[in-house]
Amino acid sequence: MAGSGINITVNSLDYIDKLDRLSGLSERASGFERYHARRGPVRVPLPTGFITNGPFLRPWSRDLEPMTSEPEAITISVDAGRTAQRRPPWIKVRAPGTSPAYTETRELLRGLELNTVCEEAACPNIGECWSRKHATLMILGSVCTRKCGFCNVKTGRPDRVDPDEPDRVADAVRRLALKHVVITSVDRDDLEDGGAGQFVACTEAIRAKSPETTIEVLTPDFLRKPGAALLVAAARPDVYNHNLETVPRLYPRARRGADYRASLDLLTAAKAAEPVIFTKSGIMLGLGEEHDEVLAVLDDMRAADVDFVTIGQYLRPTQKHLPMSRYAPPQEFEEWAEIARAKGFLMVASSPLTRSSYHADRDFEKLLAARRELALGSA
Repeated sequence: MAGSGINITVNSLDYIDKLDRLSGLSERASGFERYHARRGPVRVPLPTGFITNGPFLRPWSRDLEPMTSEPEAITISVDAGRTAQRRPPWIKVRAPGTSPAYTETRELLRGLELNTVCEEAACPNIGECWSRKHATLMILGSVCTRKCGFCNVKTGRPDRVDPDEPDRVADAVRRLALKHVVITSVDRDDLEDGGAGQFVACTEAIRAKSPETTIEVLTPDFLRKPGAALLVAAARPDVYNHNLETVPRLYPRARRGADYRASLDLLTAAKAAEPVIFTKSGIMLGLGEEHDEVLAVLDDMRAADVDFVTIGQYLRPTQKHLPMSRYAPPQEFEEWAEIARAKGFLMVASSPLTRSSYHADRDFEKLLAARRELALGSA
């Protein structure tokens, strides 16, 4: 691998093990299968393109072993000619650590055999969220029937539907003492209801074991699954989230198999069926969208009566995924937040590291406060 064009310097902690695997990057770019604490900076030659193959070196895979000390922020230096973009200073997160809460969260989820989008989608915020005992649970298996150009979740033959999964999800919520939980899933085009029934079963199981916990569902589009979204809405989750992800022009590349108008119709139908539910959707910057196109998407969301919009930076999971067109600077995200608030959204989360369920518990409290304030203002 020496001389292949990229050098990574990781300060304080180095995620180095089985480096021979890096010569053949997997689709999920999980080059480091374990991570270990090391003393001082370590310089490691990696294959050209590795930086674009994993948002944060993808050190967290499903068989991680704990570190022995609290990590510092990762810093990365790149020397790759024209093959990689230098990651700007505002795209920086803390590596997964060994706080008791992080370790407990990981071990609990392993023991209950539950999937999380935190791991499967290589979320950059996993270290922070798991240290707060917050995890976004992903039901209906870990294999998706779609192959979106931006998504790191595996595609292939889906897992069987596990009838015991809702009980295990409810157990996790109770044992983590979650005040607010986000439940998402892979796309399940193979199922007659698209997996809607499993969302309902999880919602009911959580309510039975943790009646004070508020529930947010992040569903697929249920394309060509009549009545599926309404079935989920009828279970009265506190938040119904479905992400538009990008502008309609980019759907053929970014959301193959999806339909922009159908996704908007889903959000409209969920709100119309259960007006008390908060509806939520999100979009990424950095896929090649134009300013006016983002404005139009925000207008479409408001026309669908969406309450809450999230705007975050697209980070390319692997070289097999869609290339990233640019890093949007933090001030641009602040400007989009002002624009969205002016358009009438109750709640806006907009920053480079914003993800659908990032700080979802805090944001739900803000949503409630915004609704109360709106009600008082119109009284």
